[in-house]
Order: sequence, then structure tokens, then C-alpha cells
Amino acid sequence: MRALQGIIQEIDFFQSPNFNERPEGIAIDLIVIHAISLPPGQYNTELITEFFMNRMAKGDDPYLSSVSHLTVSSHFLITRSGELIQFVPMHKRAWHAGISRFQERENCNDFSIGIELEGSDQDDFLDSQYETLSKLIQFLKQEYQIPIDNIVGHSDISPGRKTDPGPHFKWDLIRSSL
Repeated sequence: MRALQGIIQEIDFFQSPNFNERPEGIAIDLIVIHAISLPPGQYNTELITEFFMNRMAKGDDPYLSSVSHLTVSSHFLITRSGELIQFVPMHKRAWHAGISRFQERENCNDFSIGIELEGSDQDDFLDSQYETLSKLIQFLKQEYQIPIDNIVGHSDISPGRKTDPGPHFKWDLIRSSL
């Protein structure tokens, strides 16, 4: 992988409008792993892409209607097939963590990279997703000197509010690959 202006060159990039500048002088030193499916438990990469681009059609689905007004994004999405898609340049602040705290620091969006896995708390993630995630984390660790202890789940930085990536996520597999 190689990046130019915060964008990995070998993958699809869709510029989400849901980002802004990071605070000046703040180092990127955290990776936050999330899980997303729209609607929950259904896998439709196109809907996730449209959601991050603020173009999601809610149709008749009550869940989609309940979240369609949100302005969120992530730096990356890893699809069920293991495809890596980028939405926000790495040096910009994606809106993925919400109210969050890590090691006595608030607002994790300020100093983190967000990675969404297409999945849910109820389902296993796929080998292809773990392979892509491992390669991406290796790249990010090297690019930003991120310690292994600073690779966390959304549930770790927003306990009680978030549960992802969930109980089926294989932390030991990721840590052993690093």
C-alpha cells in the first residue's frame, strides 16, 4: 500500500462530506474497529457507501429511516468480500467514534483512524475481512507508529453506548498477525 495526500492509491475512494480538520498538533495514535450493517444483520455495501455519502434512500425500512439523518463516516470500510474502500483521507478527522474516551483523552475522532467492518455483533467476520484488516493495520502502524495496545473496538472507547465490533470479532487473530 502507498498513500498520497492521505489516500491509499490502490483502492476505491469515495469522498464523504462527513469529516473536518483534526486539531492542530494532535498525533494519530489510535485505530478504532467498528462493525456496520444496514439494516442490522443485512449486508449491502452500497447502502453503507450511500450512508457515508449522505445519499442513503430510506425507503420503507424503519431502521434506515431512523438513521438516515445522521452525518457519520469512517476512514475505511472492509466489505464482506474483503474489499477495502476509503471515505476520508487519513490526515482528516472522520466522524466515526462519537462520544468517546481513550486513556483519559476525550473525542477519539481527533486522534484516531476509523475502520468499519461490514458485519454485526451476531455474525462472524470472514477470513477475507481479517486478511484485509491485518494488512491495513500493518500499514497504519508503520505510517503512524501506532502501538498494538492502541488498536481497539468501538465498544472500548464508548462502553455502554456501543458494542461493536462485537463478541464474534477475533482479537487474538488480529494481534497474532501483527
